[in-house]
Amino acid sequence: MKSIRIGMVGKGFIADLHCRAYQKIYGYEVILAGLYSKHEAGTKQFADKYGFKKIYKSMEEMLADPTLDIIDVCTPPFLHIPMARQVLSAGKHVILEKPLTGYFGDEKAVEVGKTGDRQKMLDEVIQQMDDFKEFLQKCDKQLFYAENYVYAPSVVKSKEMLEKTKSKILLLKAEEAHSGSHAFHAANWKYTGGGALIRQGCHPLSAVLYLKMVENRARGEQFKVASVIGDMGNTIAQLPEEELKYIEARPKDVEDCANVIITFGDGTKANIIACDMVVGGSRNCVEVYTPSSVHMCNISPNDAMKVYHPSAEAAQGLYLTEKVETNAGWQDVFLEEIFMRGYVGELQDFIECAETGRKPQAGFEIGYESTKIIYAAYLSAAQGKRIDL
Repeated sequence: MKSIRIGMVGKGFIADLHCRAYQKIYGYEVILAGLYSKHEAGTKQFADKYGFKKIYKSMEEMLADPTLDIIDVCTPPFLHIPMARQVLSAGKHVILEKPLTGYFGDEKAVEVGKTGDRQKMLDEVIQQMDDFKEFLQKCDKQLFYAENYVYAPSVVKSKEMLEKTKSKILLLKAEEAHSGSHAFHAANWKYTGGGALIRQGCHPLSAVLYLKMVENRARGEQFKVASVIGDMGNTIAQLPEEELKYIEARPKDVEDCANVIITFGDGTKANIIACDMVVGGSRNCVEVYTPSSVHMCNISPNDAMKVYHPSAEAAQGLYLTEKVETNAGWQDVFLEEIFMRGYVGELQDFIECAETGRKPQAGFEIGYESTKIIYAAYLSAAQGKRIDL
């Protein structure tokens, strides 16, 4: 059995999900060979939990290790492209978390989201991605864009149906919503490049773009996004602190609610919703409407298993589903979460591509298009008008 040696940067929420998914990979011996985290606290505990063979003291030390095949970058977005460049320049494949990149302001910036010019943001992000695209064309190793929605089983099945039927997609609707991130960087534009739209909305947006690309290829048509309309808001700013006991989000200069309307080159549409103030657990879904079919791709919640507990105490210590505020009452249990959310399929594809040279289902193109649309939506919201692309 072929062994693949993984080096990981970061030890946060997404790193934990990736480590759990690596345990489910088939056909390869996946070795978690090394871990690097800028913040030492908790690093040894994380390494011990998942069996990492070595803890590196620096990024440079990790990249100098000739035994590593793939570097999995699980860091905040402002580090994504700089670290990807380092990894690829060192002659290793890179798995890069979403979003691809963003606008973060300069080192002295405090509240970028309140003061930053949205046209400048869009222009600079596109320039940054164009420069990175040129860099990638000179690399002999691959960039794998870690967009798990592309690999969610329901989205994969929708893809298969579209390829077989060659049906025209008339409307796509997709959403990711929950009660907010606990991560400190989620509240600050300078770390994340925006709020709910770029941090959560990039998932349903990428799935929508992916399925439209699939449909275009099946029908021999050209993929194009013609225009974007965006609307953003900070809704919890209307509430006193005592009314926010069930909401984790505390945005400083970012949005907690986003709505985006996309018009494709063929005149068809997509609606994207991203929210950081919705209680009741995560809502992750994609809907596909064609002249002859409807695909309801429910990632979460789904009703594969329902449980009931009369009180939270009766279910104390149980994990039922992400972001739910209480375990009391009837609950939809999220079965095989890392499979259903696409993490296993994602990493399986990346490892196979690294070994065979095949291109991944989720690559640079998805990251580029989704990031461009996100910043066009931010510009649209600021200017109150449609942005043509």
